Amino acid sequence: MKELTLLSVLTFAFVYGLNQSGFWEDVQKTAKTVHEYEYKALEFSKQLRLMQKENQKLRSKIARLEAEKEHLAMNSSGVKSLVQKREIASIPNSNPNDLVHFELYKWSADKLLGVGEQALHFKKFDKSAQYYNALIEHYPHSKMLDDKVFFEAGIAAYESGKHYDWAQNHFNKIVKNYPKSKYYRGAKLWLALSHFYQGNQKDFIETVDEFRKKYRNTKEWKVLSKYYEELNYKYKQ
Repeated sequence: MKELTLLSVLTFAFVYGLNQSGFWEDVQKTAKTVHEYEYKALEFSKQLRLMQKENQKLRSKIARLEAEKEHLAMNSSGVKSLVQKREIASIPNSNPNDLVHFELYKWSADKLLGVGEQALHFKKFDKSAQYYNALIEHYPHSKMLDDKVFFEAGIAAYESGKHYDWAQNHFNKIVKNYPKSKYYRGAKLWLALSHFYQGNQKDFIETVDEFRKKYRNTKEWKVLSKYYEELNYKYKQ
């Protein structure tokens, strides 16, 4: 009787063990499958972000190419003549130094940015500054306006030698709204130089002092330090 009872217990334990073994195998298979799907989901998410970034670059490139195509067309003799007639009819008091003629052409934000970037690349700073400024002025809420665009707009305005006031506005936006931007110190540097060339040497000295105390080991300080001794001496007399 005892042997029969022991045999029953062993049989039950053996069957239960087999069932438990199969159960855990199923659990392991399920966990492995879920892990594989999670890994693939993360990989797809990464690929999607890269594709979205590449798409934005392509859109920007297309805008530049379209803007270039339109400008080439406008420079041809027949179209140029037509443009001049339209200019006279539409804008009787047009500014001869205005390279954008926004009221005449109603540029889209994409095309203003495209021409601005292209002109900056080829160091046509006045043209670049005007197109960037038109973008910022006419499309102040555009998603295209970020720290990079404001920085490029400021550089174009500064290097033009004509639009230091624009440069100050653009660099100020970075200093006030993008304190963690990689362009932050550069914006402060160019803002200070814009003050310098506009004769606002007191504002320039304040920025120089800040760099001397906080950013002594940066390349920006190396630029500003060239002006430091002379002007610092002048304003402390």
